[in-house]
Amino acid sequence: MSIKMATIFLVVIYLAFIALGLPDSLLGTAWPLAQKTFGVSLDSAGFISIAITSSTVVSSILSGKVVKKFGTGKITLISSLMTACALLGFAVSPNLYWLVLCAIPLGLGAGCVDASLNGFVAEHFKAHHMSWLHCFWGVGATAGPIIMSICIAKNGNWREGYLTVAVIQFIIVAILLVSMPLWKMFSAKTTSNVHNEISSEKDLANKDLRPMKIKGVIAAMLTFLVYCSIESTFGLWGASFLVEIKEMTVQTAARWVSTYYAGITIGRFLCGFITMRFDNKIMIRGGLAIIALGSVLLFLPLPTEICAIGFVCVGLGCAPIFPCMIHETPRSFGTTHSQTIIGYQMASAYIGVTFLPPIVGVVANNTSIAIFPFVIAIFLAFLIFSTERITLVTK
Repeated sequence: MSIKMATIFLVVIYLAFIALGLPDSLLGTAWPLAQKTFGVSLDSAGFISIAITSSTVVSSILSGKVVKKFGTGKITLISSLMTACALLGFAVSPNLYWLVLCAIPLGLGAGCVDASLNGFVAEHFKAHHMSWLHCFWGVGATAGPIIMSICIAKNGNWREGYLTVAVIQFIIVAILLVSMPLWKMFSAKTTSNVHNEISSEKDLANKDLRPMKIKGVIAAMLTFLVYCSIESTFGLWGASFLVEIKEMTVQTAARWVSTYYAGITIGRFLCGFITMRFDNKIMIRGGLAIIALGSVLLFLPLPTEICAIGFVCVGLGCAPIFPCMIHETPRSFGTTHSQTIIGYQMASAYIGVTFLPPIVGVVANNTSIAIFPFVIAIFLAFLIFSTERITLVTK
């Protein structure tokens, strides 16, 4: 494949990840109006969220087998079509039951796209492309609420926001359909030689083992669970900590939380260049060190603004960890089982996002939100231990 065709192919993959990010923040933006449309309680959105998350976990776990049977290109196309149809269903749903029903294909499609594309890029491309892939997810996740807010501001119609995102998804599906020959051309190539030497040794050692029996796989799954718990706990409870403990206004706290998300997205763009000089393990350790710095700023009795800079540090520290851990999977466990293991890791990540932040909220509600930095420190300590453990057992 020529350099020009490879570049076009990468653009298609990045577009697919933008499409993955677009629906992720729509529900929260639309729900205050959608709730009134259907005449249901505020917490009814939880049923939709549970349907999406549980479907995503199931499809992530099964992604390894499905990709082996049909190939990454076909799975990405079919899964993206499922999410586009689900979003169209959200736009025309007559009641809450239809929203929950449409949430199932939305979650199934998202889980397959996420796991299959992460596996494909980890196996075939260098680390900087993985960082940029997740940066483009951030672009989609940022654009979704903007599109919804514009539609609501224009005529107060949340359905138009879902319809607009659905149209964008169908356009990306059409691009994926046209690009199918590129997937076949690229799949005919061997795995990127960045993995060949180490991966072949791992494949030889692990060829007769089931993925869950390979040393380090369970530790890797727990690592993803805890990392995503840090990321989502900061996003969910960070503003409450700043308002109640640091006595910020709600508007100022919201701005600092937005800088945290900006730190993740911009950080992943910059990490794409940094990974050209440093390997994944150094990037992960550097990210953990920056998160530790940010966490220390939350503990110290410093002026509020300096303390809040800790949110930016944590965002920048989170930036390299997820993509570098994914990209390291074929090197740690071999390419034969890497797609299946990445599916397990993604499922663990979604479980962490779903359950641990609410548990933190329950504990904080019965004690104080002041526990926030202590919880982050505990998660971080486990993350440091588990990442070093994986390095040791897969050496």
